[in-house]
Amino acid sequence: MGEGPLMEVLILGGTAWLGQVVATEALAAGHGVTCLARGSSGSVPKGARLVVADRSVPDAYSQVQNQDFDAVLDLTWQPGFAIDALQTLGTRAAHWTTLSSISAYGDQATISSDEQAPLLSPLEERSATIENYGQAKVACEVAAASLVGDRLFIVRPGLIGGRGDHTGRSGAWVTRASRSKHEPMLIPYAPTLSTQVIDVTDLAVWLVACMEKKVTGTFNAVGPAMSFAQWIALSRNVGGHEGPVIEVSPEWLMGHEVGQWAGPESFALWIDDPSFKGWGTTSGAAAEAAGLTHRSRTELLLDVLDWEQSLGADAPTGARLSEGRERQLLTELFTS
Repeated sequence: MGEGPLMEVLILGGTAWLGQVVATEALAAGHGVTCLARGSSGSVPKGARLVVADRSVPDAYSQVQNQDFDAVLDLTWQPGFAIDALQTLGTRAAHWTTLSSISAYGDQATISSDEQAPLLSPLEERSATIENYGQAKVACEVAAASLVGDRLFIVRPGLIGGRGDHTGRSGAWVTRASRSKHEPMLIPYAPTLSTQVIDVTDLAVWLVACMEKKVTGTFNAVGPAMSFAQWIALSRNVGGHEGPVIEVSPEWLMGHEVGQWAGPESFALWIDDPSFKGWGTTSGAAAEAAGLTHRSRTELLLDVLDWEQSLGADAPTGARLSEGRERQLLTELFTS
């Protein structure tokens, strides 16, 4: 007879992007994996058990509440969901991971801030909107700290990228570079801007390793800091772009309603706001000391480019300029 799983892991989520990758890595490491989710965001990896449940209803955890788990990972940003899960399952978990965010910090202007930086005030309501995402994540952290105490592992990721990034942010520039390789490429002039993208697989592998070691405490999980210019240069190299690069002032771009960071007709990873000058410089030293490693940015970009190209017309478009809009802006720039 074969040996049983090394750990029993419960992922509250597990059918969307990061949850799926964590489940995949946990299974590969020999662990038993249960994913509790509505199942509307996707499927669970082969070998995982899906428990279909709606976390907004009172008996959401009835199918797992009498089971003990070696590790629980909660991905939610809804405080009510976090509180209910902790109250129902907290005593059943030997180790609890709350996935938070660096958006929980109250100050995004300080360069190289670490886990001791002040947080936003926690959201008091049980339900959150995207406008109070950071406060909602703080509320989830506070609830976890009060209910699982010394068994708690809080992880605050920065921007997550790589294969499967349906936001389109990590793949925007490399895909643009590969699309029109000999035409002018419009970019914002941002000499002091830093970027940080953590690869989704790097993050998932580390999360599973920390569950195994019962790591506790609070850690920023961010990618290596790289200047925006370096990110563009590497994206051009990977994508094969050989045309000219046209740098344009933030004022001109904003005057022509080009969006920042994400959203329709925007430039991914670009923020021209003094209150966010520390964004992209967050210290990840504590997580790296705890075993987090990063594959090369070239590998990340190759992977996300391959994934986006495999999707064809279904590739994400929500964090980049459309081809037509870029050409329109370039025409106006050259004729003005």
